[in-house]
Amino acid sequence: MELGSRGAAPGGVSVSAVLPAGGSGERLGGTTPKQFCAVQGRPLVSYAVRAMERISWISDVIVVVSPENIETMKTIMEKYGHKKVTVVEGGITRHRSIFNGLKVFAENDFSSHLLQKPEVVIIHDAVRPFVEEDIVSKVVMAAKEHGAAGAIRPLVSTVIASAADGCLDHSLERARYRASEMPQAFLFDIIYEAYQQCTEHDLDYGTECLHLALKYCKTNAKLVEGTADLWKVTYKRDLYAAESIIKDNLSQQVCVITNVKETLARVGFLLPESLKSQIKVEAISVSLSENDSHLQNIISGQCYNFVCVNDKRCAIQEIQELVDMLEKSSIPLLYPVVLILVHLDVSENNSFNIGMEDLTAIKKFARETKKKNILVYGLLIQCK
Repeated sequence: MELGSRGAAPGGVSVSAVLPAGGSGERLGGTTPKQFCAVQGRPLVSYAVRAMERISWISDVIVVVSPENIETMKTIMEKYGHKKVTVVEGGITRHRSIFNGLKVFAENDFSSHLLQKPEVVIIHDAVRPFVEEDIVSKVVMAAKEHGAAGAIRPLVSTVIASAADGCLDHSLERARYRASEMPQAFLFDIIYEAYQQCTEHDLDYGTECLHLALKYCKTNAKLVEGTADLWKVTYKRDLYAAESIIKDNLSQQVCVITNVKETLARVGFLLPESLKSQIKVEAISVSLSENDSHLQNIISGQCYNFVCVNDKRCAIQEIQELVDMLEKSSIPLLYPVVLILVHLDVSENNSFNIGMEDLTAIKKFARETKKKNILVYGLLIQCK
């Protein structure tokens, strides 16, 4: 689905999201707040924003940042094409920042333009980059029914309390407790009322939004079992873990494209057969000059690896069609796309029939597409 399109939200409600991104990253170490640290060359906050933007039924994404990082966030918006985002100045604590994000929908004097108030608002950390639409949908549906909802995960370690002398006081029964995760969702009127009523102490020292809804609006949140990828980037080692997950996700699928010629179709069959034990493979035989619906569906499914097999001396014009399709899908905005051009030489000559002029054209093409986050590689194979 094209970025910025609007689909039907779960239960037919209007939905927006608030992403607090004002933390200092003290536990991470270093001078750069963790939400602005680069993972695979892209700021972490951009991944979280993109995860929300790709959900067609989320109307607006409010990113709340500290005053000194407003221009940084606006630069990220422009560079990575974030279209649904409104940047808001945060407060000195997490709760104050979230409250500021909610005010954009309710207070005329807080923003230059008042956004349409959603029925349900999602709250999600800007340093949780791997949230999927399925869990977001479940939390929104639960919030519509119960007024508030949040993702949870089993506790990994037992929680203990220490006495004043530093010795063990008591421990909690781990099976009875859960870790509160994100995303969370609320009927907007409930969470906004909770923030309006809460004390200065809550705003300065509290961290749990579900607790505010319970304490001030008597709304008992529905807890939704979350997935293992909802974890939060907190320490420096988490950045390396995030990068590893991204690389792993990018290598899960490849699309092999050939045209309809018999020799190429045979190669297009053998290549997937040899790869399918290691990776998910989609193989199609089509001319790239055609607007093929199957190929469009593969791109929409977020495939980032393509192998194009051809026997033309220089197939740049056809490959440009694929590049245009990828650009239109906005997929390269999130992760780099790998495009491998396999030239199959089926002539009876002993030497390759690609000359220096063609190689120069391919190199120039690769340099231009790299600027669009599409990495082009070439492979020459002589087939007898």
